[in-house]
Amino acid sequence: MELVTSIFMLLAGLGVLMTGMKLLSEGLERSAGKGMRKLFGKLSTNRFAGIGVGAVATVVVNSSAATTVMVIGFVNAGLMTLFQATSIIMGANIGTTLTGVIIALSGFGGVDVFASVLTFIGVVIVMFAKNDTLKRVGSALSGLGLIFVGLHLMITSFKGSTMMTGALQSLFEKVTFPLLLILIGLVCTAIFQSSAAMTALVVTMVGTIIPLESAFFVILGTNIGTCVTALLASIGTSTNGKRTALIHLTFNVVGTVIFTAVIWIFRSPIGWLFGKMAATPQMQVALFHVIFNVFTTLLLVPFINPLTRFATLLIKDKKDDDSVLHMYYIDDRILHTPPIAVAQVLKEVVHMGEMARDNLDRAVKAVLDVDPSEKDKVLKEEEKINFINKGVARYLVKMQSLSLSKSDEKLVGSLHHVIGDIERIGDHAENFIEDASEMKDGDFKFSEAASAELTDMYAHVRNMFDKALYTFENRDTSALKTVGEMEAEIDGLKRELSNNHIGRLNKGECTVESGTHFFAIITALERVADHLTNVAFSIRSTSGSQSEAMAKLAEENAKKHGAV
Repeated sequence: MELVTSIFMLLAGLGVLMTGMKLLSEGLERSAGKGMRKLFGKLSTNRFAGIGVGAVATVVVNSSAATTVMVIGFVNAGLMTLFQATSIIMGANIGTTLTGVIIALSGFGGVDVFASVLTFIGVVIVMFAKNDTLKRVGSALSGLGLIFVGLHLMITSFKGSTMMTGALQSLFEKVTFPLLLILIGLVCTAIFQSSAAMTALVVTMVGTIIPLESAFFVILGTNIGTCVTALLASIGTSTNGKRTALIHLTFNVVGTVIFTAVIWIFRSPIGWLFGKMAATPQMQVALFHVIFNVFTTLLLVPFINPLTRFATLLIKDKKDDDSVLHMYYIDDRILHTPPIAVAQVLKEVVHMGEMARDNLDRAVKAVLDVDPSEKDKVLKEEEKINFINKGVARYLVKMQSLSLSKSDEKLVGSLHHVIGDIERIGDHAENFIEDASEMKDGDFKFSEAASAELTDMYAHVRNMFDKALYTFENRDTSALKTVGEMEAEIDGLKRELSNNHIGRLNKGECTVESGTHFFAIITALERVADHLTNVAFSIRSTSGSQSEAMAKLAEENAKKHGAV
């Protein structure tokens, strides 16, 4: 019974520790959301900048595997080169060592017990703080406290069972062959899908159950085991996505081979050296983890280009197929980091708007020239827009189950309406190309006056399209008034053009058949302007309501000037 109780306590401690890591990660992510977006927005070809980005991102998300999976998502979406991905992965391996250092603090007498109080402090902050930033800090503190609660439970489980302790000691006394120890670390990490969880187990057992030198080899195994998560994430990705996972594996395998050879040969001197560097076995293991990743990064950073060439040689390119529909900026793997996912889905929606704008250009030109030769191109682009619309909608549903800040929640909620408006604009382009086909088949054409009026009206709509997309992408509330005025001008233009065309019909200057298409086009352009208004005003109103958004702006301005 004592053995069963200790095993349950060990599993409970591991569960509490992983829950704490998740809470800490979510709290940090939500606090640093805008900072992370800016961080990944400044990616460059500078390898050291990439290492810094990877290290900081991993500290925030508290998982090198999560960072690597996110990077695979970026590469798969074509937003990051293999060179950039490699440097970020190197940084991620350094960033993850902080977790080991935190866990190692439990080796100092009573630290885990005192640090556990952070759980209560964090809960109190979350319960009573009104400021969102303080609530996020409280959540992160609770997570940090739970990490130490979990460690305390794990340590207690070993102290409370002489049977379990004796069995494990006997096992590690017999299993001393380095490659077997590495295999143990690799397999256990692959099962847990968390190198931090396996590191926590090693830290709690080192010095009493696992000899220090053996612990070093197990830690080396965890560094390879954590690559399993990335390898699984690369299934179904692009060629470069698979190459990224291979580079991650290669990096850790190279480092492990070098360190295994050195420790195998100089096992006793190295154990003595780490004994001088830190007072406790726990901190010695944590320092080893730090040195392993820092040294491997310094060793391989000059060889990033050869690493990418090696991955390219092993995983060959596939022929590009433009007919395959795909998303451009979003990938499910990026959902591991909600702040980045929000930034990417916003880019996807902006790109969808740009596609709709370009397709509208194509279709309007076709109808004005009565030349439907690009009909296939317009219909193909409309198919892509519809595909992106459905893909973004599914992605937004997934995002709403994530831990998002209030501002990001509102943004995600508004995007459902925005993609609907953009998709309807795309439908108008399809209708225009059909108009062009019908006019070509019926040998209809607009009079010079009608054609000039349509050209002028579309110029107004086109200017509004650019302004609305800019306003939406940059969240520029100062431009909303201009967008509203442009929409009102297009409404007036539509009424004016309707009256003008009725006059031409009465004079016999235009045919009834061409007049039918004329009225359909100006009505459609006026509706496009309505949809663009909704897109722009979505930055202030979830539904894109112009009156609601303007009312909010008026209220905020009044508060600023002390009128409310």
